[in-house]
Amino acid sequence: MNRRNLLKLLSISALISSAVGIGYPTVASAAEPKVMVTVVKEAGVPWFNILNQGLEEGGKRFNLKTSMTGPAKADPAQQVKLIEDLIAKKVDVIGLVPLDTKVTAQVVKRARDAGIMVITQEGPNQEGKTWDVELMSAQAYGETQMKALAREMGEQGDYVVLVGTLTTTGHNQWADAAIAYQKANYPKMKMAADRFPGADFIDESERVTQDILKAHPNVTGIMSMGSNGPIGAGNVLKKRNLAGKIALVGTTIPSQAKAHIMAGVIREGFLWSPKEAGLAMTSVARLALDGAKFESGMDVPGLGKATIDSVNNVVMVDRILAINKKTIDDLIKLGL
Repeated sequence: MNRRNLLKLLSISALISSAVGIGYPTVASAAEPKVMVTVVKEAGVPWFNILNQGLEEGGKRFNLKTSMTGPAKADPAQQVKLIEDLIAKKVDVIGLVPLDTKVTAQVVKRARDAGIMVITQEGPNQEGKTWDVELMSAQAYGETQMKALAREMGEQGDYVVLVGTLTTTGHNQWADAAIAYQKANYPKMKMAADRFPGADFIDESERVTQDILKAHPNVTGIMSMGSNGPIGAGNVLKKRNLAGKIALVGTTIPSQAKAHIMAGVIREGFLWSPKEAGLAMTSVARLALDGAKFESGMDVPGLGKATIDSVNNVVMVDRILAINKKTIDDLIKLGL
């Protein structure tokens, strides 16, 4: 991240902090707050703990009573049960970070039929949603990570890709984009095997990485789309003194990855701000509740100027953050 982009990021955070008085939609203080409950992939995961900070901040600003829930362990069926409970409680808005958009399709439809708005994140193809909020396009995010992996591998050799599950929509869209970019631009690189699940958990990604190294000893690159994948894979590479031989990049949280980044175990990490994602979900929910007209170029509080895909109901701004030795401390200071 260059100095200009870092200053821009800091400016965005400053604007978010002072936005109540400079253009955020205001709601009469006497109005009864609408209830918004967000169902995430798994409760207690650092990523979603930070996302919840954005939900809480947005709740205060947009007169929403926000809370967050999720399965004890990532399970699409458990997400369905949680959403069913929220339908029964007649909440006003359900936020959703789906594990498997096919599994949640019917319950999302039931929520909408009950008059409940559904705002997703990492769910651009979730059937029945009101709006999905994305802080980067799947193509740009996947391609950015492949460029970094190719650079670190010298544009040649075998690599593997880790995803949360084989049905996690966002992860697999990013992987599709990364793999397509490799095939078009780096002919000397080759994917050693089909993508591996397990990137949402540190212990699972450790086990998967150990299996990969045993089954594919020629691998010199690992890319993870789940935020815990680089931590688990990095732990294995560090223990085996393979950090200099195997390039590791992927989605991760700066505060969680600092030791591996500074040691060169994770060559470069990427993400969007989960706090901004939570704030953006509440912002889009408030606009939708107020009957706002969504169109490209509109200003969405917490996002700025947005591109609106009105066919698929997606609100999108590309805001990819690069995590490396030069940027990590400043990103941690921002709460990441």
